[in-house]
Order: sequence, then C-alpha cells, then structure tokens
Amino acid sequence: MTQMPINMDHHWMPFTNNRLFHQEPQMFERAEGVRYWTPEGREVLDGSSGLFTCAAGHGRKEIAEAVYKQLQKLDYTPHFQRAAPISFKLAEALSDILPEGLDRVFFGSSGSEAVDSAIKICLAYHKAMGEPQRTRFVSRSWAYHGVNLGGTSLAGMVGNRRDFAGVTCDVVHMRHTWNEEQRFTTGQPEEGAHLAEDLEEICMTYGGETIAAVFVEPIAGSIGTIVPPLGYLQRLREIADKYGILLVFDEVITGFGRTGSAFAAQEFGVTPDVMTLAKALTNGAIPMSAVAVKTEIQQTVIGSISADRPELMHGYTYSAHPVACAAALATLGIYESEGLFDRAASLSPIFLDAVFSLRNLPHVTDLRGYGMMAGIQLTPGEAPGAKGSIVQRRLFDEGLHVKATGDALIFAPALTTSEEDLSMMVDILQTVLGRAEL
Repeated sequence: MTQMPINMDHHWMPFTNNRLFHQEPQMFERAEGVRYWTPEGREVLDGSSGLFTCAAGHGRKEIAEAVYKQLQKLDYTPHFQRAAPISFKLAEALSDILPEGLDRVFFGSSGSEAVDSAIKICLAYHKAMGEPQRTRFVSRSWAYHGVNLGGTSLAGMVGNRRDFAGVTCDVVHMRHTWNEEQRFTTGQPEEGAHLAEDLEEICMTYGGETIAAVFVEPIAGSIGTIVPPLGYLQRLREIADKYGILLVFDEVITGFGRTGSAFAAQEFGVTPDVMTLAKALTNGAIPMSAVAVKTEIQQTVIGSISADRPELMHGYTYSAHPVACAAALATLGIYESEGLFDRAASLSPIFLDAVFSLRNLPHVTDLRGYGMMAGIQLTPGEAPGAKGSIVQRRLFDEGLHVKATGDALIFAPALTTSEEDLSMMVDILQTVLGRAEL
C-alpha cells in the first residue's frame, strides 16, 4: 500500500534542526522489543532505548493492558486536595527499591519537571529549617538537568543555557570530571576525586550557608556518559554534609537498572538527600517523573506549616496521573519478574567489551562506559556537533538508532537486548565509524 504523504508544516520539533529534518525526514511508525520500523517498513535497531526510556524494550503488552484497564476504571483525577489510591501504591512500590531513607515521593510528568520540583523542595526545606538565605545552587560543567527554567539554570551544557540567560537562577558551576588521561577508560577512572574539592572552594568563596543544594548526575549522561572518578561522589557527600547542603542526584537516565543496580546511588554507595527520576519509570509508555526525598525533608516542610493551606505550594495538573501510575506499576513488575537489573549487571561486561572493540576506528577519539550505557566520542568535524549530526543520520540509514549530543554518541540499549542484537548494533557502528570519510 502506498504511504500517503505527511504534512510536516505544523509540528515544531524539539531539539531538532527542523530545516534539515524536512529535507531528510527520519521517522518511526512502530516498535517492538529492541527494534523500530519506519513508515516504509525498514527495520532499525534501537541502540538508545528510545531516549533511554524503554529499558524493558518496546511494545510491552503488560504495560498496555494496565493502561487500558486504568483508563476504563479511572482516567483522571486531580491530586490537589484529592487523590487516587493507585498513586500511594506506586509511591510505596518505589520506596521498596529506592536507596534507604528516600521513601517520600512527589510525582510529575517529565525529568525537567522533576528537577524544578527538586529545586523548590530544597528551597522549602531550608526555609522550614530557618535558613531562607540558602538560595544558591551548585551544578557542574557539561551537566544536563532538563529544560525548564530551573534545569536550564543548572545546565552546564552552554548551548542549552545561552539563549535564555535572562531568566536563569543563581547557580555556580563546578568543573566536569573528564580529562585527557581518562581516554578509553572502562568503568570509573582511578584519578579525579580531587575535583570534588570545587564544592569546598565554592563554599569558601560564596559562603556555604548560602547554598541550598548541589545537583549532579551520578553519571553525566547527555554529554556522552562521563563516569565519576573513584571517590568523587563520596567526597561530594562529605562536603555537602559539612556545610548543611543538600545533595541531589539526577537519576533520570541512570535510574532503573542502567548501572546494574536499581539506582546509581546504590551502585556507587552514596545516598543523596534528593533524587530525580523519570524516563524508564514507565518504560517510556506514559510521561511520568518523580522526586524522592529523605523522610525528614518531607516531615520538616510539612511540620513548618500550621495554617490550613498546602505545605508545598507546588504541583502539576498531571501529578500522579492514575494512568501513568498504572504504567509505572506494570513496569516495576516487569523489572522484578524478569530480573532486569541483575541482567544488566551480568550483560554489562559483554556490552562494554563490544563497545571498546570500536577503539581503533578512524572517527573514534574516546570511549567511556559503565553498566549498560556508553559514550562514543567522535573526532571533530567541520564545526562542533557537525560530525555527530552526520553520524547519527548515517547510522539511521544503516539501521541503527543512537542518540547523539554534539560529537558524542550515547549508546544505551534496552536491558532486554540479546547478545545477538548487541552484536548487530556494534557491527553497524563499526561499518559507519570505520569509513574513511563521513
């Protein structure tokens, strides 16, 4: 059957060169397992779990059935002064796998919403503690924390912040943790923990008593999988405790088994005060996010208000949407019944070996990885990001979807990926990155 032409005039696409897309449209029409299919019926392997969302693979009927049943029972209810029982069930289920002590959960609809919610929660906590002067935040160079105003302020990827400087918050940035000596390092680099001292220096410069929180991705994902040096996260925890600063882990990408543990906090043995979650929470099926906080943070905020009003003046129309809750519960059930976190841990050595087989290809200048996520740094092109854009399109042409940020590819297939499918993905990477010219 001949495909009807699609009118693309009206959709303004996010994070997209819209002019180029209209010239060379790349579309998916259906998906199952670790594969997409284009409208023309061509198969494309999914090397980035959608957008690091579909950790259990595409087309999970368990999730679809749970969503369908919930839609028939209760399609929507506001969570302002009302609630649905399923939201409490989901919060309890999450508390069972979250790091110990982080057992209070606030829901949103995206990672960006989770980050901005976390910022407000940190401010509310310090005000409740009698320290309203703590209004400054610390982030890192090369960091990505979503695209709402708070996350844009935290952004260490300057391209995400440059056009919006007039509306950003008070944020100071630490250095990122990558250096030339770390090239082609598997797992955590041995050197670099001293870079956590940037937080100490910022406290000495601005006054630790003015800082509300430090936000870090345990593994910096969107910039191309920058793995923390041994001892780095532990040292951040120590400095934050010293100055009464909240430590926030952005686990929007690293959560739900990507590192081989439920969360990177558990994998690296460092418990934050606040954690943001999204993406694989519902296996990408329904937009949803969450902020997990330590019990005492919630209790402090609630206990500080005696009037008959909301203790936290914050929330979204779709907070704890019952259909999203159903999708999340079904997803958590899949993770548990199929042992996908353990599977990620056991598959990781095979995955990383496959990734590092790309080491000597002409367009590869660095490889990094941990668990089931890896960064493939490309040699520079004519301009920053030009090579990454070309490679991403050529991979699509050859049958592989991989996310590119600038000149870095983020390779993070589903935790259900077979060794055979992984081999096919790497073969396509070798074909494209092995070409003399791109």
